Amino acid sequence: MHFAKRLDWERPMEIHDTRVLILGGSGLVGMAIARAMLRCEPARLAITALTQGETVAGLAELKAAAAGKKTEVASYWGDLFVADELKDEARRELIESREKRLLLLEDLYGPFTRERLERSALYRLLVAEKPHIVVDCVNTATAIAYQDVFSSVDEVRAALREGGDIADVVERHLAIIYMPQLIRHVQILLEALREARTDCYLKVGTAGTGGMGLNIPFTHSEQRPSNTLLAKSSVAGAHSLLLFLMARTPGAPAVKEVKPTAAIAWKRIGVGPLGWRGKMMERYDATAPVPFEEALDDGKSAWRRLGGQLESVYVDMGENGLFSLGEFEAISALGMMELVTPEEIATTVLREILGQPTGLDIVSALDGAAMGPTYRGGVLRELAIRRMEELEEETGHRSIAFEMLGPPRLSKLLFEAYILEQLYGTMAAAAELDPQKTAKEAEAWLASNDESRINILSIGLPILSADGTQVFRGPELKVKPGPGKSVDDRLISRGWIDLRPSNWALWRDRFRRIREELNSAPGPDEGSFADADLASRSDRIRPGSAVAWIFKREDAGERMKR
Repeated sequence: MHFAKRLDWERPMEIHDTRVLILGGSGLVGMAIARAMLRCEPARLAITALTQGETVAGLAELKAAAAGKKTEVASYWGDLFVADELKDEARRELIESREKRLLLLEDLYGPFTRERLERSALYRLLVAEKPHIVVDCVNTATAIAYQDVFSSVDEVRAALREGGDIADVVERHLAIIYMPQLIRHVQILLEALREARTDCYLKVGTAGTGGMGLNIPFTHSEQRPSNTLLAKSSVAGAHSLLLFLMARTPGAPAVKEVKPTAAIAWKRIGVGPLGWRGKMMERYDATAPVPFEEALDDGKSAWRRLGGQLESVYVDMGENGLFSLGEFEAISALGMMELVTPEEIATTVLREILGQPTGLDIVSALDGAAMGPTYRGGVLRELAIRRMEELEEETGHRSIAFEMLGPPRLSKLLFEAYILEQLYGTMAAAAELDPQKTAKEAEAWLASNDESRINILSIGLPILSADGTQVFRGPELKVKPGPGKSVDDRLISRGWIDLRPSNWALWRDRFRRIREELNSAPGPDEGSFADADLASRSDRIRPGSAVAWIFKREDAGERMKR
């Protein structure tokens, strides 16, 4: 769904005097990037965090680093994966509350409408901040995958076996399925970046395993790696490919991803009380030994609280918590995760934003490794088209649409263009058609051409009569309204053959624009600037070429990379 289109996304990238937003900026990597950004003196530098406490601490550090500079600093907090009205509530609380859970489900699975876009916390932040540069340090893969769909599946299966309130269990499960969350997040992100007129979006991603393989020993289950850890890597990989697609979308900002594949360390080294995510590690001792068969009983009689917190020497690893000397030494050893520093990541991020290639941009790496169209494919395409045209002539079968490729709009447009080919032959003639007359002639032509009509109805496309009061249909409708919804022009445009005059007026205008475009474009005599094959330069109506033009121009669906 395309809500907005940017016009100046190709202007050179700068950092000085720009507006910079760092999502997850209060974390270990985010703060390193913020400090590096301050050296370039952006006009405004804003950071975000999940909680107010994290943001307060990050903003205080940022203000200290910005002292004496002209850069304005700011901060925001909240969950950027939900609607703005829900951003300050814990995800677990949202899922446990049926009323809020239903709202969450509607935002995840409902149509991607303008209203739903504008409800998003991420959208509102980006549109309000209007950053030229966005650096996303949120650990998206962890946030999504660690909701643990596997445990949720166990609960669903148990409910199916035992009965009870299955609806409640299923709703909670639907709220944590990974891909719908990631897909909706990227959809919102793209539209928000467009409307904010952002020039560069750079994601600091993850491989999920700190660069290690499927033999990683650091995993929270008997299975190695755990399902949850593999889910994290899977979400991270899917995210990278969605960013790859976003980078190929017209009107999007420059899209990059840096993916550290080592343990990121460190924030500070200290000694004192131990705690993580706002929870202190209390001191306990056993009251007495218990029989082996009672060891798994969580009754409190087996231990007592001593008061106070555990204290020790530690290294602060940012979002990953506090590590002991032994833990740090083990995880960072040669052949284990080893280390990369947040400052090295920050340097790479700034170089990529400034257009200084590092070779570490995942999106560029995918782009360079992906195999695209080839010269041989282009040559053989012409051979295939000619051979199919020969077979059409020999057999009398016109090959228009089978509705296996999809979407139904493609088949609808192909058949409508074919009808115009039969009535007018050339684009020049169709560009001067009379809509009322064409509506009557098209209806009469379909009534007398059984094979074409049968093909249309057999593949699931209904035919709307010229006066809009009758429908000819087969046993299947590929496009039909949902429960309680009615047929409207939007639905008809998605997969109904429309014989009304208004549709033929639309086709007339299309052919006028196609001819204007072809007549104004340079030909091969004017050099290699020519950008159309010989078939598309023919005045003969070719359904496939006409529909390709519609998809490129009307639907803004043209590919950027060739």
